[in-house]
Amino acid sequence: MSELQAERPAVAAVAERRTGPVAWIGGQLRESYVQLFASQLLTGGVAFVVNILMVRALAPAHRGEVALMLQVVYLSTQFMLLGTERSFVAGYHGIRPAAAVKAYAKLLIVPCAAGVALAAGYEVFAPGRYNPGLLVIGLITLYTLVEVAGLATRSIAIAAGRVGDFLIARVAEALLLLGLLVVLYVVDTTTPALWIVAYLVAGLLPTAAYIVVWLRRPAPAGPGLPDRNRLVRREGLALFPAAISNMAMLRTDRLALPALASTSALGLYAAVATMTELLAWPIRAYADSRLGKWRQAHQNGGLATRPILLAVSLYCLVVAPIAAGLLYLLIVPVFGADYASAKAVVVPLVAAAGLYAVSRVVLGLLIAKGRGSHVSAAEITGFVVSFAGYVSLIPPFGILGAAYGSLIGYGSCLLFALIANRVTGDRG
Repeated sequence: MSELQAERPAVAAVAERRTGPVAWIGGQLRESYVQLFASQLLTGGVAFVVNILMVRALAPAHRGEVALMLQVVYLSTQFMLLGTERSFVAGYHGIRPAAAVKAYAKLLIVPCAAGVALAAGYEVFAPGRYNPGLLVIGLITLYTLVEVAGLATRSIAIAAGRVGDFLIARVAEALLLLGLLVVLYVVDTTTPALWIVAYLVAGLLPTAAYIVVWLRRPAPAGPGLPDRNRLVRREGLALFPAAISNMAMLRTDRLALPALASTSALGLYAAVATMTELLAWPIRAYADSRLGKWRQAHQNGGLATRPILLAVSLYCLVVAPIAAGLLYLLIVPVFGADYASAKAVVVPLVAAAGLYAVSRVVLGLLIAKGRGSHVSAAEITGFVVSFAGYVSLIPPFGILGAAYGSLIGYGSCLLFALIANRVTGDRG
């Protein structure tokens, strides 16, 4: 027997010991989707506390103003990213962190510069009745740039396999945001702009720190991935209508309510909608973390979509009723009696969140198949249907009309995506 043969049983015994329950749990905790879910769970928990602080500190009208500013930021962010958030993950799977930062920076220079120029132009030329002032426009612009950088680092972390770093940054951001908002609550701050400043500072510091860390980390020897920015940009532009339509589908209700109802209605609606959105976060994290692997599996002819969709649907069927019941019972004790009328939107918003969660996975599978145009068509369909619902239902029904507009819009997006996924091939 050779020396190598004699060592095999010992090696096998060590491998067996390493595949026990503790090792399995450790391996699961290192999975990208688990870490992304943990980051979103943390963000969701902080968002829950922040929402309580705001509704306790601000009148519904002021809470609505903060919500409106945040929606403008989130929508503007998508215009600067130009759809590259998911195409970067699919195109640069396995890239090194420093190279990823440099590659994404090249993608963002022109869009960010154009966004800042447009904001400056709006401040100069917009009529007074539509111009909120230099302070508000400046805060929105700066926070938009911070959000762009934050979403870019998320894509970089997934592509480079450094989601643990991203999780640490999000922990720091969550703790910093919570601390700043607690201070604002304690000193009884009722100025909406100061609450936005807290979001800006909390997002900026951890994101900037990790960009510096990634750039200074020495790269291992050997060839890196080739420059794929042209491919990422092309796929990103194909997904850009999807990104804008998705953001519009998610945020138009917040923009339509002040126009068609009131900022007080928006405050009531946002208090519930902010909570129900958490239902879809873990599913979206899972879909985003799997884009690169799904694309590789599709290219190898081994992408099985049906088990994935069945598991996600089961999650929503189990979690949604529990979430609806808890939120309905906790609205008044947690938010206060002024928000009692928000109970009416709990069930439709929870149902809408469940449909939205499943649609994220279906659209992720389509991206993995290189069907960006189908993804955009599905998102546009959802936006158009939801917008029609908002316009027709909010005037007579208020926040309940906005909730049902979301429900039919998200459902239309999911239906289109399921049909497109079936047409493009579904391997069981």
